[in-house]
Amino acid sequence: MSDVIKHECGIALIRLRKPYSYYVEKYGPMYGLQKLYLMMEKQNNRGQDGAGVAVIKINVPEGHRYISRLKSVDPQPVSHIFKKINKKFKKALRERKEKAYDAKWLLENVAFTGEVLLGHLRYGTHGNNELENCHPFLRQNNWRSRNLVVAGNFNMTNVDELFQKLLDIGQHPKEKTDTVTVLEKIGHFLDEENQEIFNKYKHEYTNREISDIIENELDLQRVLMRSCKDFDGGYTMAGMTGYGAAFVARDPAGIRPAYYYADDEVIVMASERPAIKIAFNVDYEDIKEIEPGFALIIEKNGSFSQKQFIDQVEKKSCSFERIYFSRSSDPKIYAERKKLGYHLYPQILEAINYDIKNTVFSYVPNTAETAFIGMMEGINEYLEKYRKKIVNDPASTKEQIEEALALKPRIEKMVIKDAKLRSFITSDDQREEFVTNLYDTTYNVINKHQDNLVIIDDSIVRGTTLEKSIISMLDKLEPKKIIIVSSAPQIRYPDCYGIDMSKIREFVAFRAVLELLKDTKQENLLETVYEKCKASVNQLSGNVENYLKILYAPFSSEQISAKIAEIITPPNCKAEIQVIYQTIENLHKACPDHKGDWYFTGDYPTPGGNRVVNKSFIYFMEGKTVRAY
Repeated sequence: MSDVIKHECGIALIRLRKPYSYYVEKYGPMYGLQKLYLMMEKQNNRGQDGAGVAVIKINVPEGHRYISRLKSVDPQPVSHIFKKINKKFKKALRERKEKAYDAKWLLENVAFTGEVLLGHLRYGTHGNNELENCHPFLRQNNWRSRNLVVAGNFNMTNVDELFQKLLDIGQHPKEKTDTVTVLEKIGHFLDEENQEIFNKYKHEYTNREISDIIENELDLQRVLMRSCKDFDGGYTMAGMTGYGAAFVARDPAGIRPAYYYADDEVIVMASERPAIKIAFNVDYEDIKEIEPGFALIIEKNGSFSQKQFIDQVEKKSCSFERIYFSRSSDPKIYAERKKLGYHLYPQILEAINYDIKNTVFSYVPNTAETAFIGMMEGINEYLEKYRKKIVNDPASTKEQIEEALALKPRIEKMVIKDAKLRSFITSDDQREEFVTNLYDTTYNVINKHQDNLVIIDDSIVRGTTLEKSIISMLDKLEPKKIIIVSSAPQIRYPDCYGIDMSKIREFVAFRAVLELLKDTKQENLLETVYEKCKASVNQLSGNVENYLKILYAPFSSEQISAKIAEIITPPNCKAEIQVIYQTIENLHKACPDHKGDWYFTGDYPTPGGNRVVNKSFIYFMEGKTVRAY
């Protein structure tokens, strides 16, 4: 993705199913931490704004800390955290080296020893990059069973509603954010569950005995059923209680990803399958998906099961996971990205008028390489049929046959991202100047005024980098035509479930529609949609429509693509510019199990999505630059 955007966070959870002493003797005292570090590093693509780690110790004696937590917003946050943890181990053992493999002593004296480990990588879609915004979040209590640690990959669309519900039950939250409201909502019902069990046994047992009973009887499924019923958004939430039980809950549409693996030694969960595969050297077939609307619940004794906590809806797993976000080392994702590129080849051949001889094929950025491979497989498939046709045609001359057999695609590395320039500039006022210097190109491979140049990108969001840098740079090579290809469809609508795509004014597709409305004298539709959005935005029940669709309806995808090509064409550009986008139909062919496409189609999987898009358009019309949720 040549445009810089941020996306979903990453989670890693490990539950050691045997006593801590087992791992100390077999693997060493830092076994769990080493695995957690590896899982987090392998998901580093999911969060570079910050990271956090929390560890729970099960059944340590009273008077000893049983929750350890550390967070960082260092430029290399995961490494920073684990270096600090390592220092704590070294310091504790400096004068007690003989205790290095004494599991009981380690649990009682060294932080971050323990059986339940949770890690989080943060990509902040909004808000300051501050330590207090990093997960995991901790809700503390002197009763072990009331302590709650939560980390998540989520965005809620109805934070105002959830905040009001906290007020209605008598709480006084310190912030109005989805993270705080989620933590406090779950925490409230965890408290209630504790209290109900206490009341049940208070006349039969001592308080100390009841504490043990609570830890054995507490029903996390019931806690989640009561606390999550009002959530509207995309989420995977991981939580740990102070006594060692844990859960990972996934939203009812399966928007956010969640995978797990279990054997007799460990239960592990991550946002991406490769993290589990690499850290524990297991087969992909043994890594399971947590079902939408279900929670993976791990009890204090190490038993586990998937339990439903909310009614399922139609599955709408995020297709951007497959197009861009997740690592392509996952074999399924790799195959899907190749298919995305493959399905584009007929449009590309048409755009170059089937002139493969005078066309150079390339890609930008490196994340588009897999789609590029698929695109070239399609081009080669066409060439194979073309050669057979020429060879088998009795009218073909010897020269035509030789030329057909010699014809092959010209593949070059045309656009190079300067690795020395760090992509840390993301503010609107600095981005344009930054992107002009972010890329370089390869010279002397284009035949001037003769060659077409095809460049595939995995998606085009703002078009800023293309407009301000890449096209101007490529035009200096003097090709006849530049074709920009997106392996994703046109991004038309804001995301409200985790990706940093909330301001519609930034979408090049939306800018194109504004120009088309002006060209066709249909600008009155803006006021019509504005009034409809204002009338619906406070509607908290019933079927709220996405009124922004009205603005796109008069125009075909081809018309919008043509206008986008005009917008991203720099002044004084000599080459003809064409933009080709993936079709929705072919997106679903390539990624059949991930049908979440609301940013392309406007078909949001939850009612909150429609409210957000309407609110986002209101803000656009009123000149507000804040997010709509």
